[in-house]
Amino acid sequence: VQLQACGGGLVQAGGSLRLSCAASGHTGSTYTMGWFRQAPGKERRFVAAIRWSGGSGGSTSYLDSVKGRFTISRDNAKNTVYLQMNLLQPEDTAVYFCAARQEYLITSRLRNLDEYDSWGQGTQVTVSS
Repeated sequence: VQLQACGGGLVQAGGSLRLSCAASGHTGSTYTMGWFRQAPGKERRFVAAIRWSGGSGGSTSYLDSVKGRFTISRDNAKNTVYLQMNLLQPEDTAVYFCAARQEYLITSRLRNLDEYDSWGQGTQVTVSS
């Protein structure tokens, strides 16, 4: 599976951005897709994930600090996962990466970047104060 992420940019604190991650290749009906971010000098960290098995539904999980501000969703017809980011803060500044695994990951594995076997290129999000 190939992943193409886009949608990053520069925004003022309190603003919004929507990231997109388009999947191509051997996409199936059972999936976990996640967003991770990496700030300068820091490790790559989990932000949000969505998982599904079959054509409908979608179970989501979020980093505590983004709950209520970020929303992950998917569009089956477009094979695309989105990360809507509202009320952005300077501490959200990072390179954001999307990742995928053709498996319905259980909760205990969802936040571990080593569980994902496909990665998109990063997209820079910069939030100014």
